[in-house]
Amino acid sequence: MSEEVYSGPIVDAHHHFWDPQTNYHPWLAEGANIPFRYGDYSAIKRRYLPPEYLADAGEHNVVQTIYVETEWDPSDPIGETRFIEQIAARYGVPNAVVAQAWLDHPDAIALLTEQASFASVRSVRHKPGGPTSPEQVGEQRTLMNDEHWRRSYATLHALGLRFDLQTPWWNLPEAGLLARDFPQTTLILNHAGLPSDRSVEGLAGWHAAMAKLAEQPNVVVKISGLGLRGRRWSAQDNAWIVREIIAMFGAERAMFASNFPVDSLCGSFDDIYSGFKHIVRDLPRADQERLFYSNAQRIYRCEPCAVARPWPEQMRSQA
Repeated sequence: MSEEVYSGPIVDAHHHFWDPQTNYHPWLAEGANIPFRYGDYSAIKRRYLPPEYLADAGEHNVVQTIYVETEWDPSDPIGETRFIEQIAARYGVPNAVVAQAWLDHPDAIALLTEQASFASVRSVRHKPGGPTSPEQVGEQRTLMNDEHWRRSYATLHALGLRFDLQTPWWNLPEAGLLARDFPQTTLILNHAGLPSDRSVEGLAGWHAAMAKLAEQPNVVVKISGLGLRGRRWSAQDNAWIVREIIAMFGAERAMFASNFPVDSLCGSFDDIYSGFKHIVRDLPRADQERLFYSNAQRIYRCEPCAVARPWPEQMRSQA
């Protein structure tokens, strides 16, 4: 067993870039204020591109990154993909893209086909809605049960795409059925199933749902988005959740991510990544390397440009 804090390369498995002054994101527009699990999010309604990200990453050895769609103008999902490929061409990151695709739209399959044609697109995301509390389960269902949505989902494997799922833990039984019914498609659960309720009952419900989902071998999970409203991110608050995810899914099916700039509302990049490093410092070195680096690189088939071309000095000066 190793007690040495991980200092190797990092693939950040989930982050965002945006420039709300140039591009339209309804939730980031001036005056917009959607209900948000971290509360007031006005601090992130600003330009956030690779120079800003690099400044946040600091001394952590981020060599590749995965960009996740940002709820860009839903009438122009391809515009977001073009924008982020231009960013990648200029800066060398991101190295894989999770694109926007609303699977219940009439033209969803055509959109998926077009998104898959971009060199960097590896996955798509569409938040499926549904119950917003455990009490609503049974009264409402998510789009994961919608026939048209599932027909679109059925095309992902042939297109070479994975699916990024963001939904709270009480909707994970539906996710388990989805993963079971489409075993060739990798389902990537975002933000650890959103264990925001840290009560005894809340954590018990989260754990039971995650353990059941982990039975599906085509499901992997991102350990990210663990912030709590009104509390600075700490290893003490999140260690049990992190270790239980690794116990349930194994070190081969979990990966760390920053969720920046969103999680900057809860702590610094260093708070989060130093926290992760502290929490897993006693795991075998090979498992730490999987969690921080190789799982994300393998699952998203990262383009190698950032490793072959380190962060340029010009970009460091911009940061």
